[in-house]
Order: sequence, then structure tokens, then C-alpha cells
Amino acid sequence: MNHNLIGGRWVAGTSAANINPSDTNDVIGDYAQADEDQARLAIEAARDAFPGWSRTSPQQRADLLDQVGSEILLRRDELTNLLAREEGKTRAEATGEVTRAGQIFKFFAGEAMRIAGDSMGSVRPGIEVQVTREPVGVVSLITPWNFPIAIPAWKIAPALAFGNCVIFKPADLVPGCAWALAEMLDRAGCPAGVFNLVMGRGRVLGDVLVGPGVDAVSFTGSTGVGASIHARAAQHNIRVQLEMGGKNPLVILNDADLDLAARIACEGAFGATGQRCTASSRLIVEAGVHDAFVARMSEEMGHIVVGDARAADTTMGPVVDGRQLEQDLEFVHHAQVEGARLVCGGTSPTRESPGYYLAPTLFSETTHDMRINREEVFGPVASILRVEDYDEALAMANDTPFGLCAGICTTSLGRAMDFRRNAQVGMVMVNVPTAGVDYHVPFGGRKASSHGPREQGRAAVDFYTNMKTSYFGC
Repeated sequence: MNHNLIGGRWVAGTSAANINPSDTNDVIGDYAQADEDQARLAIEAARDAFPGWSRTSPQQRADLLDQVGSEILLRRDELTNLLAREEGKTRAEATGEVTRAGQIFKFFAGEAMRIAGDSMGSVRPGIEVQVTREPVGVVSLITPWNFPIAIPAWKIAPALAFGNCVIFKPADLVPGCAWALAEMLDRAGCPAGVFNLVMGRGRVLGDVLVGPGVDAVSFTGSTGVGASIHARAAQHNIRVQLEMGGKNPLVILNDADLDLAARIACEGAFGATGQRCTASSRLIVEAGVHDAFVARMSEEMGHIVVGDARAADTTMGPVVDGRQLEQDLEFVHHAQVEGARLVCGGTSPTRESPGYYLAPTLFSETTHDMRINREEVFGPVASILRVEDYDEALAMANDTPFGLCAGICTTSLGRAMDFRRNAQVGMVMVNVPTAGVDYHVPFGGRKASSHGPREQGRAAVDFYTNMKTSYFGC
């Protein structure tokens, strides 16, 4: 059994099996499940370690992160196979994610050496002012199952780079990649208590990890859970960073290159089996190209091969588990009841091995008030909405409680610039898929999609550090 890491020791607990969604007969391994007492011990260990770790040299922290990043890249094939087995991403997608995780650790190794401050004269004679950054303290990092190594990397690496101590709780569906990261950090010489791994159910560990002894919480997951974390954190004056849901629009205008638009829409909607908060699940199409786009989209979807994530010819793997498959199929059924036209997909195909497979699904003739256009499906399901002009498309794109990202396909620079300015989101994509962001730039949204400072890139320093202003009389 693979144990939790608490205070520099590998600690046992009750176990849970890690199941391959491409082949439910394949048990990847048994992983320990932490209880509330173990979570409290992890917080205590982190608190004890913080004074020493926060005062280490930037070079020591940089060396640790760089070593882990190098090992991730060196073990790329092994970790790719693990990720594909436990989450269901294709080998190409898993390789990309593992590579990104390694690059993130290396990026923040550099950032550890670039923690900047300011020095300035006061408005009062004989006084100098310095503005410096200091680590926040003990940080709980709670991550989702859809990016089991990249999202942990972009939370863990900056937290450690800026001198914080970490309690890491991964999603219970994907403990394998989390355990591999913990084991690498431990072997790289991360001091006892600086990094702690507690695997298990969120409903068991959640209150402890967002409670006394914790200074900040970074969470990625559902909007409902994010709201509950926010409320509990406020009771204890804990800093919060939340990345939650999305219902992202992709607008296709009459002047768009339809072949390119169809490829962009397919990648955005069905890449990673549609299990991305950045997925473009609402395809808003101008009336002049509506029918032609539906035809092009159907043709492009015909090239998608659904199967075992590890197979060389598979281009879309399974959904993550049986509960997610049931939820996706329920959305499909409800859309048909409400009057949407099923263009293709909507079925759960049988493959050689038992798995949670869903054909990529497209609806047309949908209306803005349908459930499928208001709620996040989090699966390979997209819907098309017909609009008369650009103004209606922009208004419909913004008419959602979410605001993570939005895309547009057009050959008009004027429309592209107007959309960039007026789309009510944190990220805008012009003639590229809504899903797919770089590791060195800020990530985050608006409205119900995000709360708190941005993740990734140089913006990560805002969440993981406190700013201090000091005055010196000369």
C-alpha cells in the first residue's frame, strides 16, 4: 500500500483501490486514506517546519524544485502511463501534462530566485521605505482529478518556492500521480514537515484542512465545494484562492474559416474527454454559417476514436468513473427532453475492456435557457446555439454565471479586438481552442469561476506571499 507522507514519515491508514477507467479490471494500486487526526498531525508538522523553511535561502528552494522538475521529465514515459491509467487521458494528452508539470517546477525554481521588492524614499525627509514579500505560512492545497499532476504542480511549486509549508490533498480518484510527486519531493531532500501528503475523501478531511492552523487554502474543483470552502475559510480568516467551474462559449462568426473553426471547436469541446473547466461547451454560431458549421463539426467529430487511453490509435479516452458517466448521460437525456436535436453521439459504446466510455456528443437547435447551456456538464458534450449577429453572440456569451474563458473564430481584427475587450472572462482565445494555456502566464477567471489572486506564472506570488512595508529613519 502507498502511504501518506506526514512530518517526513510515511504513515499507513485504511486503503482504497485506484481503478483504471479504461479497464475497470485493472487495479493500479492501493492508497492510504488519511483520517482527521492524520490531517491535524500534518498541519502540526507543517507549523513546526515553517520557521526553518521560511528562512532558507532562495537557492536551496530553487535547487529542490529544479531537481523534482528534472526527475519528472526524466520519468516522463513512466508517469505518462500512470496518468493515462488512473485518469483516462490519451497517451498524447498525458505526455503533454507530465511535461507541463516538469516545466512548472523548473519555472518556479527560477521564481524562487526572483522574489522582488521595492526601495523608495519617503515623503518625509530622512526616511527610507522598503516593500518586501514574506511567505504566508501553512497552505492547504486541494486539487481535482482532471489534471492529476499539472494542477498539483502549479500549486505545490510556487508554495514551496516562496517559503511556505504545504498540506496536499489530491482528489481521491487519482492518488497515483500525487503519491509519485510526494515521493520525488521526499527523495529530493524536502525537509520533514515542509511538504505533507494526505490522501482521502474531501468530506472527511475538508473541515480540518480549512480550519485552525492553516493560513491559506488553494482549491480547484466544483463551484459548490468552492463556495463551502470560502464560507468556512472566512470563519477562520484564512486566505482563499478558488478555481471552479466554467460554461465557456466559442463564437463562430460568418467570416470564420469553418475548417479551422471545426477543428478548434472539437479540440476545445472534446479534448481530455471534455473534462476541463476550460472546455468550450457552448458553440455560438452566426446564422449565415450555422448549417455549414454543423456539417463540418459532424465530419470532424467522425475522426475521433474512443477507446482505451493507452492505445496508440485512441484520440479520446473514457470519462473518469461511473458516477461521471451517469451524470453526462443524464445531461444528454435532459437535453433531448427539452427539445435539443442530437446531431451525433449520446451513447456509451462497448469496448474490448470494461470502461466508462461515452461517444463525443453534439446537440443543435438548442436554446439559451436549456439546462445543457446553463450548467457545466464536464464531459464530451457540446451544444450549438444559433444567433443572428455578432452583438447577439457577445451578449449570449456573457449571459452566464461563469467567466473563466471565451473564444472567437473570425478573420476580422476589429471583431476579435472588440470581443477581447468585452468578453466577461479571465481569458480570451482568438482562433485557438478555449482549452490550452501556457504555464508561465496567469490562469483564472471571473464571476463564479474564480476567487482570489491568479494562479501560475509570476502572478502566483500574490497568493503565496504577504507584502510588508518597512520604514527606516536614516
